[in-house]
Amino acid sequence: MGKDRLVIQPNCEDDYDTGSLTCEVALRRILGAVRGVSDIESVPLREALGRVVATPVVSPINVPSHTNSAMDGYAVRSQDVPESGSIQLKVIGTAFAGTPYQGPLGKNEAIRVMTGAVIPPETNIVVMQEQVEVDDDGSIRIDNRHRAGQNVRAAGEDIGVGTQVLHRGHLITPADLGLVASIGLAKIDLFRRIRVAFFSTGDELRGVGETLEPGQIYDSNRYTLFGMLTRLGVEVIDMGVVKDSREAVRHKLIDAAKTADLVITSGGVSVGEADYIKEVLREIGEVRFWKVAMKPGRPLAFGAIDGSVFFGLPGNPVSVMVTFYQFVQPCILKIMGGQARPEILLKARTQNMLKKRPGRVEYQRGILSRNDAGEFVVHTRGDQGSGILSSMSTANCFVILPMDSDQIERGSLVDIQPFFGIV
Repeated sequence: MGKDRLVIQPNCEDDYDTGSLTCEVALRRILGAVRGVSDIESVPLREALGRVVATPVVSPINVPSHTNSAMDGYAVRSQDVPESGSIQLKVIGTAFAGTPYQGPLGKNEAIRVMTGAVIPPETNIVVMQEQVEVDDDGSIRIDNRHRAGQNVRAAGEDIGVGTQVLHRGHLITPADLGLVASIGLAKIDLFRRIRVAFFSTGDELRGVGETLEPGQIYDSNRYTLFGMLTRLGVEVIDMGVVKDSREAVRHKLIDAAKTADLVITSGGVSVGEADYIKEVLREIGEVRFWKVAMKPGRPLAFGAIDGSVFFGLPGNPVSVMVTFYQFVQPCILKIMGGQARPEILLKARTQNMLKKRPGRVEYQRGILSRNDAGEFVVHTRGDQGSGILSSMSTANCFVILPMDSDQIERGSLVDIQPFFGIV
């Protein structure tokens, strides 16, 4: 009787696996498989931050609504400015912001104006108070250096009536809140908030505050997922921890898909005997792919369950965050109805040698800074293990090493993805 043949499963230590997708192909497949929500709701402005515009926002007014002063000073007529030397002008009144001067203004007359005050229609120059000589009788003297339009903000200079200020698919920022407020709108039409359900799998996982027994660990993944999802403004549904049981996983996935637009799990997508995610997903839904040529985060399952998008993330904490930022977050933004964010990459010189194997893209955690010459430089932590969550906490960027690269020598230029561009 012959010996059984030993079968070696693909694993994260392999240099290359023909069954793995490249990161570019994986992301393209993900974005090509999902579509944005279509439900629209009218939302109070203060609740719009981080949401996506569904109906273009058009200004019903001019901003500013009236021609006004950009400075504290004096509103004068350009025809009164002398060709040379100086001229004395009589000050006949004052205009405050919100309280215009009422009355005509004639030759060689001026109005005292404060910043934001409407200037009389006869005037087209505001001379700042520092450039004026004030006589004892209250009249002023100006010289010949002033020109029409000086220190004047024209009506509609910022936004003209009928101007589209926010387009469909725009993600609302703090500046947008002020922009919409400046045109007087209390509500705007946004796509509905999407629902994302997530849970962790593993008999070894315990909640924070519980006492650990030998072999047990605290479940940190649900906390990082909660933070990353909350910053995206989605409705978060935390479904806790599921034991390593095929039936338990099956029931939880079905329950999650009933209520959520997108379901995320962490753990259970590798090749272990208790890793049931892919197996159950094939029974109740669809597996589009489950391996990506990257490190960390190679076992990444993507598919669907009864109309809900599904991501099965790895169990290691760093792998969860890397795969979320590279794949899940762009997918969520598309489902939200938003437009793709441009990828922000910088070039920096590495201050230490970087070890890598060809055949996969690596996302190493680094600390980006500037040297004395003003150049971007980066150095990585010594331990880049996928379980070293502290490497994400202390880092401020990913150092992205391409598939075909090998060892990177100190002083080489490398691609940097700053965290401020993705988180």
